[in-house]
Amino acid sequence: MDKILRFECSSISGLGLIAREILGESRQRKFALTGSLGAGKTTLIKAFCKQLGVTGIVNSPTFTLLNEYRGIQKVYHFDFYRIKEASEILSLGFTEIFHSDGYVFIEWPEKAGEYIPDFFTQIDMEIINRSTRLIVCK
Repeated sequence: MDKILRFECSSISGLGLIAREILGESRQRKFALTGSLGAGKTTLIKAFCKQLGVTGIVNSPTFTLLNEYRGIQKVYHFDFYRIKEASEILSLGFTEIFHSDGYVFIEWPEKAGEYIPDFFTQIDMEIINRSTRLIVCK
C-alpha cells in the first residue's frame, strides 16, 4: 500500500464501501487484520468477501483456523486467535497459501509473528465507541 488509508465507520453498511476502496488501493491480495476482540475484523472480512463475489456464508475460522471461499478468485480466511506458538502455522502448511494467487485475510496475525510476510497489507481496527470503529490501512 503506497499510502495510509483512514476510515471511521459507524455502521455495518458502510463497510462495503471501505472494503471496495481498500481492495482498489492495495497492490497485494494479502491482508493482516489486527484489533481487540469485538473490533470488527470478521465483519470487515465479510465485506471484503462480498466485494470479491463470495456468495456463501463467511464465518470466522476460530476453531478450524482456515476457511476457504469461492468468489472471483479463491479467498482464504485465517483466524490465528487459538495459535499458541507461531511455528504451528509451518506444520499446517499455511505459508504456501500466503504466497498463492488467491486473496488472503488473516485475523490475529501477531500470533504468527515472523511467519507473516512483509508484503501483507496491514489493517488495524480500533473500537472508538459501541458503534464506531477506526480502520487504518497501511
